[in-house]
Amino acid sequence: MLRQRVALYPGTFDPITNGHADLVARAAPLFEKVIVGVAGSTGKSPVLEVQEREALAREALAQHPNVEVIAFSGLLADFARQIGAGVLLRGLRAVSDFEYEFQLASMNRHLIPEVETLFLTPAEQHSFISSTLVREVARLGGDVSGFVPPVVARALAARRLSSS
Repeated sequence: MLRQRVALYPGTFDPITNGHADLVARAAPLFEKVIVGVAGSTGKSPVLEVQEREALAREALAQHPNVEVIAFSGLLADFARQIGAGVLLRGLRAVSDFEYEFQLASMNRHLIPEVETLFLTPAEQHSFISSTLVREVARLGGDVSGFVPPVVARALAARRLSSS
């Protein structure tokens, strides 16, 4: 029973978006603790270093007292066990996300059968936002302030200016 009071929301968060923040805001009242797990070692080749992604997520989610942001590497199943998570939170933006997320949930059910996967959907105004699109718009000099928390918009703008 205690495990189910801790939810883990894993991802690369490269960068954290308003859609991610919306899911955390929806989950925070449902659980005693929500841990946002920032994946450090992934096959995605993140643009932002894990420490920066962790710091940005921590600042973007600071208004939620029961939300903790922790960077991790290695197998998600091991991290979930280490923190005592009983639930994995996953976001579904559109039907196109479902097949991949279903595969992940099935694999996780085999690796960590004591942990249940819970799918949440973001508010409609955030359903089209992805970190990939945000990175591309930012890389091309576009304004991403409507898609990410202010701290992230500032960090991406500073990164763009420093690389110019």
